[in-house]
Amino acid sequence: MKIGCLLLVVLVAIFYGLFLGGVSRKLTARMQNRRGPTVWQNFIDLWKVFRKQSIINHGIMYYIGPIFRFTGGVGTLLLIPVMINSSCWSNLSFGGDLFVILYFMFLGTLGMALGAGESAHPHSAIGISRGLALATASELPFLLAMVALMAAYNTASVKDIVIAQQGGLLHWNIFTHPFAAVAAFLAFLGMMHSYPFQIIVAPTEIPVGPATEYSSTHLSFMFSGGAVFGVAKYVLIMDLFLGGANDLVTVLWKTFLIFLWPLFITNVYPRFRTEDAVRFFWYIPALSGVIGLLIVIL
Repeated sequence: MKIGCLLLVVLVAIFYGLFLGGVSRKLTARMQNRRGPTVWQNFIDLWKVFRKQSIINHGIMYYIGPIFRFTGGVGTLLLIPVMINSSCWSNLSFGGDLFVILYFMFLGTLGMALGAGESAHPHSAIGISRGLALATASELPFLLAMVALMAAYNTASVKDIVIAQQGGLLHWNIFTHPFAAVAAFLAFLGMMHSYPFQIIVAPTEIPVGPATEYSSTHLSFMFSGGAVFGVAKYVLIMDLFLGGANDLVTVLWKTFLIFLWPLFITNVYPRFRTEDAVRFFWYIPALSGVIGLLIVIL
């Protein structure tokens, strides 16, 4: 029964993540006065690349990289309770799951780096260095925000943090711990690789990344893993700062609002340089996280 529920959660997350990706492409096109693809285009693309075969062989890590990416996304999602009052959608949450979630979140980034490093692209090292620099910079303020919440509630359990926010809108951590929320929501932009922090692929400079390094089934695992990773991060932000959810409708409208945040910033701001992005995360969001932590301690 539990295995069936976990499989259902993963399948729904893949569908929802691909759908939100299609919505993002459509809204971006409309903002740029273009017609754009349909919201179902990501499903069509995934099916096309899944059916193809590849004869390229760059080494063992080239094949394991997409598996790391997919496993990191699934592992992160399955540790986060989607609905706290549902036995099926509570997933594998336990007392110290926030620490394990951090490890699984980095597993996906590590998979992309290892896979790209095994490829034959001459600029793959540039993408790896940019990606790891961005991951390190954005995870610092996010970690500070989570430590502030763990210190405030004396727990590392996502479920316990959600339960502590029940009682109304003003009990949500976005209002009770505003500095930690600012740090997390700004770090979230880097975690989603949205502009102005899209420094890994940098399509106007070096066309390097999963879309050019991989093809066929390997690329389908990258697409699926990215979709699951995105949904996992939406749900995590919802649980930590927006009071979690008790039903599917609440999950959908809260995660959709969170999804609109990086989409709006992406279509407003140009891309930072690598050093500018790192400097931004280590100043404004990190400072906000430190202030939030000090308020809790003092």
